[in-house]
Amino acid sequence: MTPIPSLLTGSLADFLDGVFAAIPRALSGFVFLGLAYVAVRIVLALVRTSIGRLYVDDRELVGDLLVTVIAVFLWFGVALTFLKILGMGDIAASLGTAVGFIALGVSYALSEMIEDTVAGIYLLKDPDFNPGYRVEAKGVTGTVAAIELRKTRIDTDAGDRIVMANREIESRWTLDVPESETGPESD
Repeated sequence: MTPIPSLLTGSLADFLDGVFAAIPRALSGFVFLGLAYVAVRIVLALVRTSIGRLYVDDRELVGDLLVTVIAVFLWFGVALTFLKILGMGDIAASLGTAVGFIALGVSYALSEMIEDTVAGIYLLKDPDFNPGYRVEAKGVTGTVAAIELRKTRIDTDAGDRIVMANREIESRWTLDVPESETGPESD
C-alpha cells in the first residue's frame, strides 16, 4: 500500500508538470487572440467600408446584417482555433459540429423569416421596386410606402396601409406604370 504523503507528492508533481506544460500553449493562445482581434477588426472595417458603398441610405440595414453575419463567422473561427491551440482540438471539433446542428435547427425554425429577409434584400436591390412606385402584389394595388428586410408596406388607393411579408411580394408582383409613361396606344 502506498503511503499518503507519497501519493500527495506524486499528485502534486503531476499537477505541476501539467501546469508547466500548459503555460506555453496558454501564452501561444493569448498571443493568437491578440493578433486575431486586430486581424478581425481590420477585416470587418474593410468589409464594412466595402458594403457601406453598396448599401446606402435606406438600404444600410442590409449592409449591417451582412457585416454582422461575417463577424459571427470570423469570431467563431477564432474561438475554435483558440481551443485548438490550447490543445482542446477534440472539444473544438465537437463544438463546431454541435453548432452546425443547432444552426440547422434554427434555420429550419426561422425558415420563413430567412425567406422574408432574402426576398427583402432582392426587393431592396430591384430598381423597379422602390418607395413611391405603384405596384400590384397578391391582389393589392397601391404605392410602396416602405421596404424593410422582412416586410413591405403598401398604401392602397382607399387609404389603407397593407403590410405584407416580402416572400409573398417578391415571388410575384407587377409594376403599375401610368399610361402617360407608356405613350399613346396604337389602334
